[in-house]
Amino acid sequence: MFRESDLRLDGKKGLVLGIANDQSIAYGCASAFRFLGAELAITYLSEKAKPYVQPLADELAAPIILPCNVRNPGELEAVFAAIREQWGRLDFALHSIAFAPKEDLHGRLIDSSQEGFGLAMDISCHSFIRMARLAEPLMSEGGTLYAMSFYGAEKVVESYNLMGPVKAALEAAVRYIAYELGPKGIRAHVISPGPIKTRAASGLDEFDELLERVAERAPAQRLVTIGDVGMFTALLATNAGRLITGELTYVDGGYHIMG
Repeated sequence: MFRESDLRLDGKKGLVLGIANDQSIAYGCASAFRFLGAELAITYLSEKAKPYVQPLADELAAPIILPCNVRNPGELEAVFAAIREQWGRLDFALHSIAFAPKEDLHGRLIDSSQEGFGLAMDISCHSFIRMARLAEPLMSEGGTLYAMSFYGAEKVVESYNLMGPVKAALEAAVRYIAYELGPKGIRAHVISPGPIKTRAASGLDEFDELLERVAERAPAQRLVTIGDVGMFTALLATNAGRLITGELTYVDGGYHIMG
């Protein structure tokens, strides 16, 4: 009934978007994918970011490492063109990208600018939709898509502000994509980690206070790590997750169940 290979990713090809450094959630996921046997394509935001990402890509033995700023026309498409040329297929793709202008992120949602809200939605949500569209023809034998969210998409988290409704839109997009691509064997997941001290999270006001509050109130009585998130995420790409799709899964030590 069961095979050891059902919990492995040997021979699988995957794309990871969003590694900034060795503290990134995307890096935790990439490490877990690689640990289970997958081969990876890795991207970096810019030439300025490349020195932080290249050593990690080397450590992960990634044969494809390319720039990908989703704001730059053609860069995401170029990544998929390289994957098509080198591999001819794709088994999973992880989107761990989010951005909002500081002036909009640090203010009230009601005061956010139209331009800032639109930019946050494009980078944090619509780029996942574009990724899924580009991945679809390469997943002819099925595959797995991932987006990263946060509890602030469901409940009000002080200081999360603009990103709350943006991540809520991302979560809804994943559900619709799971429905649309399900007949092709392509699954889509939202992973919602607890707060982790990443470079992106450092842009939130009062983030240290949030970390303390979660560590105190979560049933597990501790904060999650990028490794915790990574291993769960990677397992969903194995046969263990073959009939799971469209789900929002919290990896937060149970914090989300608290009133």
